[in-house]
Amino acid sequence: MAKQPHIVVIGDLMLDHYLWGECKRISPEAPVQVVNVTRESRSLGGAGNVINNLVSLGCKASVIGVSGDDQTAETLIQLMHDQHIDTSGIIADETRQTSIKSRVIASHQQIVRYDQESTDPVSTATEELMLAALQMHLEACDIVLISDYAKGVLTPSFTQQAIELCNSHGIRALVDPKGSDYAKYAGAWLVKPNRTETLDATGIDPDEEQTISKAGELLRSQHSINNVLITLSDKGMSLISDDEFAQFPAHAIEVFDVTGAGDTVLATLGYSLASGSTLKQAAELANAAAAVVVGKLGSATVTIDEIQRYQSREQLTINSQQSIVSLNSLQPILETEKRRGRKIVFTNGCFDIIHAGHIHYLCKARELGDILVIGLNSDASVRKLKGDDRPINNEQDRAFVLSGLKAVDYVVIFEEETPHNLIRSISPQLLVKGGDYSVEEIVGREFADETIVLPFIDGKSTSSTIETIRAL
Repeated sequence: MAKQPHIVVIGDLMLDHYLWGECKRISPEAPVQVVNVTRESRSLGGAGNVINNLVSLGCKASVIGVSGDDQTAETLIQLMHDQHIDTSGIIADETRQTSIKSRVIASHQQIVRYDQESTDPVSTATEELMLAALQMHLEACDIVLISDYAKGVLTPSFTQQAIELCNSHGIRALVDPKGSDYAKYAGAWLVKPNRTETLDATGIDPDEEQTISKAGELLRSQHSINNVLITLSDKGMSLISDDEFAQFPAHAIEVFDVTGAGDTVLATLGYSLASGSTLKQAAELANAAAAVVVGKLGSATVTIDEIQRYQSREQLTINSQQSIVSLNSLQPILETEKRRGRKIVFTNGCFDIIHAGHIHYLCKARELGDILVIGLNSDASVRKLKGDDRPINNEQDRAFVLSGLKAVDYVVIFEEETPHNLIRSISPQLLVKGGDYSVEEIVGREFADETIVLPFIDGKSTSSTIETIRAL
């Protein structure tokens, strides 16, 4: 079993407090909703959400931060102990109030939020205690994550000393920044600003590749930062480093809640790097983690299994899209495969409504060779053959469904009534047709080394399926 990553989180600790209930009337005292509270919950917030994600990913987590000497701090620390988080680096400061953000939720809508917290910079004495705690943890940790929520804990002097201490021990410090002055993060191994934070810090709006690169390089050169990963919401992420400029497109998903997505990205980067991944691999994993977490409600966490399942589904979609090709793209691919000695099988059809007969036929066709290519009639071609009420499904939908089948390697759409020209261009070793044709009737057989007719399954056809549906 691989070594469990040990990651230290430094940052602003908060308690998220929720009052859940329902609203059925307006107050007679003022034009406000009256919420009947039915339950109450508390969870880690701020840098605590980074810790939540690390635990969810299977990391050992230690935390360095500041709390007040109050009931909120006790609740906060107990929640961490429940997850076996090392809290020895939390400094209790009786002059401060532990941050608590209370939200009233009624019928799944937030009615109001009220905060109680201290935001003044911590004292020099508190800074020294945190640095001593960091020194102790650096002997055994793999990565340090700095989560800045601008609540007074990560002062410029402390942050600089913390980064210098990490560097002196050869430990990479990754920063989720806040504010416009990145001098406090000088020397960090990586900073992860979002689009707004990048604009505030550089005066450059990272809205296209050129300006993204320019903004990232400015942050790197001005503050001796090794790597910059800019998160761009629906445009994904961009990595600017010595080695490369890489972009990671946003995944096409339904977004429910972006709360805490930045925390998930930071935690996943730390986990992946501590597990031995390259920075690019870590960024790819973090990008997928962000896609998973924004599909959940509230400040959510992800597991490595969830990320991997998502990546598998995403790869299937990518592979399906890549399997739908033009003839110009397909020809050189097949020529290469032929030189490798692989047998090309070709078949064609409308494939308007996929049914069991189609699946059985395509699997049999695929078994006869190494690569199965389907020539798919275009919508115009289907209308000529079947009438104006066909196809039921358009050509792009039909192609996408076919490309998702395990038996199918490539789908190419053709406009003519027959695939004669397509078969001539491909010149497959094997031409397969389904039905009760004789070989002599099959179009394009002269361009194939061999032609075979496979019987259809009785009672399974698109026409009979459509008739059944219409009869309902």
